[in-house]
Amino acid sequence: MSTPAPKPSSLPVLLIEDEPAVMSYVRAVLERSGYSVVCCESGADGLRQLETGEFLGVVSDMRTPGGVNGADVHDWITANRPELVSRLVFITGDIANEDTASTLLRTGVPCVEKPFRVQQFISVIEKTMGKPI
Repeated sequence: MSTPAPKPSSLPVLLIEDEPAVMSYVRAVLERSGYSVVCCESGADGLRQLETGEFLGVVSDMRTPGGVNGADVHDWITANRPELVSRLVFITGDIANEDTASTLLRTGVPCVEKPFRVQQFISVIEKTMGKPI
């Protein structure tokens, strides 16, 4: 007997964040709001997850170790998973950085600046990915 395909909103959010404290905070905020979360510590790991996994959307830090940053994640999604481009949200503590600013301008991806308030973050997530069921 085959199981029915999951409803889109029951899919997890992919979280790419290298700071353990930020990762656990964002994960807790998302889970308390009803989302399930898959965590990755680097952009490269995030891309590996995206190659095979199905996700509601992606929350990515702009700057992650391992040679793959938020801009690279965006470009990979654009090329390989275009259905997720409109469901990508960046988080950064470095909005004044020139590379970050130009990536945000070029991609138009919503960005939440760290440290952020729970309500502010969830509002952006719900606008971008929809509310969880």
